[in-house]
Amino acid sequence: MNKLRLLALLLAIGPAVRAADLPALWAERVKSVVAVEYYTETETERRPTVSYGTVIDREGTIILPPVAVNSRMTPTQLKDFKIYRPGSAVSVPAVYLGQDALTGWHFVRAAEAVRADLIPITVYAAKSVTEPALAEEVWGIGLRNRDEDFAPYLLVSRVALIQSLPQRTAIALQEVAGPGLPVFNRAGEFIGLAASSFGQSFVQFTRMDRSGSPVILVNVEESSAFQLAAEVLPHLGRVPGNVFGRPLAWLGASGLQPLDPDVAKFLHLENQSGVVVSEVLEGSPAEKAGMKARDILLAIDGAPLPRLKPDHVVVGYLEREVARRVPGRTMAFTVLRGETRLELPVVLGDEPRLMSEADRKYFDRIGLTTREFVYGDAVALRVKTGSSTGVIAHFVKPNGPAAIAGLRTDDWIKEIDGVELKTFAAAAQKLDEIEADAQRAEFVLLVGRGNETAVLRVKLK
Repeated sequence: MNKLRLLALLLAIGPAVRAADLPALWAERVKSVVAVEYYTETETERRPTVSYGTVIDREGTIILPPVAVNSRMTPTQLKDFKIYRPGSAVSVPAVYLGQDALTGWHFVRAAEAVRADLIPITVYAAKSVTEPALAEEVWGIGLRNRDEDFAPYLLVSRVALIQSLPQRTAIALQEVAGPGLPVFNRAGEFIGLAASSFGQSFVQFTRMDRSGSPVILVNVEESSAFQLAAEVLPHLGRVPGNVFGRPLAWLGASGLQPLDPDVAKFLHLENQSGVVVSEVLEGSPAEKAGMKARDILLAIDGAPLPRLKPDHVVVGYLEREVARRVPGRTMAFTVLRGETRLELPVVLGDEPRLMSEADRKYFDRIGLTTREFVYGDAVALRVKTGSSTGVIAHFVKPNGPAAIAGLRTDDWIKEIDGVELKTFAAAAQKLDEIEADAQRAEFVLLVGRGNETAVLRVKLK
């Protein structure tokens, strides 16, 4: 590219952030981000985790990205939340508030002592929120590691692409902020929140035969993708009322898939989106409303499903439409069943008890944590939800008696010593008795795993 063409391209893109402006913008906006540290207590260890968060209000409320907390962990296992301001080694306590089902954000609230030093990101929102332009320069904040006192640093890039995934998401030429941290335009206006980093595919070649396999590289500390402000700002008030994020709207249509293009053409649906229902769950609002497997969902409350690319994105759109509602709300679906179009009003229910809410208990001598059998287990195991008994092996300690006997995580424990386990309490009582009996040499479990049933002899001596 010659110098004249390069100059023309730079002029078309527009001026960069002026060096005189950036220090002032930076000094204020860095007060809207924090590092959050907490500990996860498992059966065998206490493990620290650090994530980055953005301040959203004057009460010191902070949002963390969905990946900040392991989905298998329960809120009772999350301990000792602390926040650090960028560049500081001093922490202040914080409280975990829960996760929002729609956005996936985890909410944390900082102690009152530090709130005056934090600035909500809403302060920097533009009066009229618009999408950034292609090639527009954007910048954001990254934070170094704990051993560097979470020192903040600047990231600058340009917008390369904007897509609906289904949230409107911009993808920059290179990393523009740490996951969960804000992104700004040249004027310092908040324009988005960095998502979890996208993996980049590379192909490796050997020196011998020039063949190789693709490698995915993921930068966990920085991201080139960010959800636009219009997708973020309306949801900042979704602070959970409890650590489980309830109430949770429930439809009960499972295995949703985008309508295959060839099938759509055959059905004369080329110009619209559709979602195919693979299964309608037992006792769910969808079942009560008359929805059936292989129904094709075409519209919600009279509005056709949007055409999104890639095709599978429309499934995420539908799931978000359910999540943004509350139990008791009616959701009207336009359904194609065979050659007939139907209008199905579905009254959304409250999500059945989640695995994260299930009772559980650890038995150290046996090397096993059992968990209450919940609705989701019945769905996964494809058994009747109302008549299910037993407990689930939530954790099996490596090299412990249960593991040596062949028990695996997520096995369905139906009986102990020939006695059916009708409730979690009954299972816990039986295992407590075994733990307390120092003379007990062994016991027997009847276990379900997929479509198979096995008898396992657990030796304690």
